[in-house]
Amino acid sequence: MNPQATPRRTVLLAGAGSAAALATGCGSDGDGDATASPTPPDTTAPTASEPETSPTTEPTSEAAGEELTETADIPVGGGTIFKDEKVVVTQPTAGDFKAFSAICTHQGCIVAKVENGTIDCACHGSKFRITDGSVVNGPATRPLPAEEITVSGDSISLA
Repeated sequence: MNPQATPRRTVLLAGAGSAAALATGCGSDGDGDATASPTPPDTTAPTASEPETSPTTEPTSEAAGEELTETADIPVGGGTIFKDEKVVVTQPTAGDFKAFSAICTHQGCIVAKVENGTIDCACHGSKFRITDGSVVNGPATRPLPAEEITVSGDSISLA
């Protein structure tokens, strides 16, 4: 072995130690705040065509039972995004209401708009069908997860 060359094991172990130190630095600060959830760092800088949107991983169950809107506020053939609740409610056909997570399955951005029969993410261009959340246009490869809603009279609430 060449005395000037660093053995491969040393390089691998040093790299693993650095990764562990970095992960420890991202851990809890121990203040007991159980409501905060870690958000993965955004390792990609948005380009001019990609507006900055913060990824999120918080669950929507915190708002269960909360009235979101009235049925008349959801356009037929379209939908409405509720960013605080991280849910999108659609009405593909009159009286048929669906709900999906508003968190894009590609990299965790909140979807930006609902138009032309799709739920669109502005971060990287993914589009999902308003009928079932399935992918119409990538880079996302997984559908938006369905969310439970209750329609009671003219009111739409999270289940």
